[in-house]
Amino acid sequence: MDKTTMSVKELAANLGISLPKAYQLVKQPGFPTIRVGARILIPLDAFKEWMVITSNNEE
Repeated sequence: MDKTTMSVKELAANLGISLPKAYQLVKQPGFPTIRVGARILIPLDAFKEWMVITSNNEE
C-alpha cells in the first residue's frame, strides 16, 4: 500500500527547505493538512493539487 500522507519533516525534505520553514508553510491558509491530535499530516494528492494551483498563480 502506497503512502497517502506525509509528515511536515518529509515535506521539508521533499521541498529542500528547513523544518521551521515547512511549519510556516503548513500554517498558511489554504494549505492542505490533516490534524491528528498534535500531529500534522499532508495528504499527497491534495498537496500535488495545491502545488499546481499555487505555481499557476505565480505566473
